[in-house]
Amino acid sequence: MKLRATVPILASPVRVNLIMPALIVAGLIMAALTIAPLAAADESAPALLAAGRADDAITTLRSKINNSPSDGESYNLLCRAYFSMGDWDRGISACEKAVALAPNNSRYHMWLGRIYGEKADGVIFFKAASLAGKVRDEFETAVRLDPNNVDARSDPGEFYLEAPGIVGGGRDKAEAQAQILAKLDPAKAHYLKGRLAEKKKDPETAEREYRAAIEATHGSALTWFNLALFYRHQQRWNDMEGAINHAVSAQMDRPEILMESGEVLLRSGRNFPAAVQFLRRYLALTSKVEEAPAFKAHYLLGTALERQGDKQAAAQEYRAALSLAKGFSRAQQALDRLNP
Repeated sequence: MKLRATVPILASPVRVNLIMPALIVAGLIMAALTIAPLAAADESAPALLAAGRADDAITTLRSKINNSPSDGESYNLLCRAYFSMGDWDRGISACEKAVALAPNNSRYHMWLGRIYGEKADGVIFFKAASLAGKVRDEFETAVRLDPNNVDARSDPGEFYLEAPGIVGGGRDKAEAQAQILAKLDPAKAHYLKGRLAEKKKDPETAEREYRAAIEATHGSALTWFNLALFYRHQQRWNDMEGAINHAVSAQMDRPEILMESGEVLLRSGRNFPAAVQFLRRYLALTSKVEEAPAFKAHYLLGTALERQGDKQAAAQEYRAALSLAKGFSRAQQALDRLNP
């Protein structure tokens, strides 16, 4: 799912009488030049989220909710803003409110399931088991409400694959989702089949499925990136970097791949200069996306620079992250580490 900022344009140019004095004409031109940047600035909550301006998005959404307490979309966007910062508790509260206000909205259930899942990753087992049941219920509700929602159908496939049977997981259920996805989005079906093969410790089949996804999309950035992740799991480092290079060279329909490629290199402890290059390329884009918050890209760039020994530049990136999302604790911890 993507949210893209849109720039309003004038329906037609202003027509000026030819006998109008030149001074007036000049004044109108200057006024147009002054107004145009204001008209082009999109300060809506979706645009703020896409730009990675989490604090501004939260402020805007809180104001909208104060004026319209029954606005489920604002609560959903607020949940996603907190999700981007890893603030699971505040995000869950907002997502639950969105679902309560619009119980038949598939997307709202999908996002509630996602943030329950993230919360479950960081808690002790018995709490995680309780949350896992909620994840399953929300994902299944999202699919029931909109069976053709590919994103909503992909999430339960991943859940069934990872979760133990006691909370409703199972490879047979994941395989059933893959069969349905094959009709809706063949590439995502191949991806899920690849994940299934990995779980079965069948790397040959897994690689074949990931490459089938690449073929199905004619070489999209996302499918190459998924192949890179597989190579990382297999510790095939050179192949991983080769797939990443394909991903960042492909048609950039998924700009977040630039940031995620930099993050994978960092996590793998390899090729920090390339990670820096990818992260800077992403931050230089005029149109960023919610899936890759700019504050996180600044934090990752700071991490890469710090590992290269440039602590001053790293600190600047951590500060840049905090200027967009003051509650992003990882950036604050990194800055505190550099400035004890």
